[in-house]
Amino acid sequence: MPQPRPSRYADLPRERLAVLVPELLLIGQLIDRSGMAWCISAFGREEMARIAIQEWAASSPIYTRRMQRALGYAPEVPGKGDVPTIFKGLQLDIGAPPQFMDFRYTVHDRRHGEFHLDHCGALMDVEPMGEDYVRSMCHDIEDPTFDATAVATNPKARVRPIHRPPRTPADRRPHCAWTVTIDESHPEAKGIPLLAVNERSRAANLDLAPIDPADEGLADYSGPLLSDLDFAAFSRSALARIADEVCLQMHLLDHAFALAVAERAAGADELLRIRRKQLVGIAGIAAERLARALDLPGDAEGAARLLALHPLLNPAAYVDAEADGAEIVVRPSPAHEDGAWISLCGPGWTAPLQAIVRAADAHLDVEAAGTAEGWRLAVVRRDRPAPEAGEVAVVRFSTGAGFAFEPRRALPITPV
Repeated sequence: MPQPRPSRYADLPRERLAVLVPELLLIGQLIDRSGMAWCISAFGREEMARIAIQEWAASSPIYTRRMQRALGYAPEVPGKGDVPTIFKGLQLDIGAPPQFMDFRYTVHDRRHGEFHLDHCGALMDVEPMGEDYVRSMCHDIEDPTFDATAVATNPKARVRPIHRPPRTPADRRPHCAWTVTIDESHPEAKGIPLLAVNERSRAANLDLAPIDPADEGLADYSGPLLSDLDFAAFSRSALARIADEVCLQMHLLDHAFALAVAERAAGADELLRIRRKQLVGIAGIAAERLARALDLPGDAEGAARLLALHPLLNPAAYVDAEADGAEIVVRPSPAHEDGAWISLCGPGWTAPLQAIVRAADAHLDVEAAGTAEGWRLAVVRRDRPAPEAGEVAVVRFSTGAGFAFEPRRALPITPV
């Protein structure tokens, strides 16, 4: 049986990987700042909320279980996980990136716990839009999607609010608070129909390179639940695997997004238009954050390196792409079979690739040649800087675009 393709992130030093992983988690959160803006425009606020529910409920159970298996904290009996396991999953979920969505956890016992958000970046983005949008996010979307994430660990788990926005008073802190309860008397929760569709995707079933237990540092998260994950404590091999899994979370989320939008779009052209706008927006903001976090050079080769490390082209086992100096070669891959982001790109449409290289330097551009699935991309320099794409400007509205992480201590959380 062939071995999975090695991670493209495995070449990075351990300390760079420790910086990369929280960046990728935050980038995954910002996908919706791009996609949902165009859903509101096309379908209205209420349908946008329904799309978001389907998108997260059809993806988070899949990637939650993947991360549990990858980092060795999956329940011994499937479907019988406890509250600390649910909380560990949230710490490695693009729906709850560290600090930007500042979850604070309390464990009463293995079946009872609470969490509150000292800071909710998503709320900071939505509050200026008015109370209707706050209710859509904090009530209509959160109720089913929190449960969908929890039931990936235990279908008897329920997440219920203690308090949540709209905030009264307007500066109330913490921003929200919730209980998590596992009770055998609860009816068993079921996944939505689109979950079964997404479970059949190549992304859902992709094998990734295993973690090397001999590497220096933690190889798993089998120990106690921590207040904050210290990514620097993980081994280089573990961090590369986490980075690949987080990129897969994004692809699974986007696949569910495409399925949900397809149910509402007037036809293939409208679906393609919305997906392209979502991709350009997140591609540019993600590239800007990665270039800054990894201190990549702003020349053509640095931009090609940025492309090679971008979630659009990762993980390597999913997207077959290779950097060669200032060029990228893309070949047919599992991502093309899923209709993932890379399948939207090619010689006929390079806008997201342009947004990525221009995050390194606005004078940079791309030239692509080949077929729809197999093509070569060259990074080139132009005399005049290009303006920022409008789709990128939409995502820049989010406070996540400029969010800065701070050092945190990782403290064990014991039952109270």
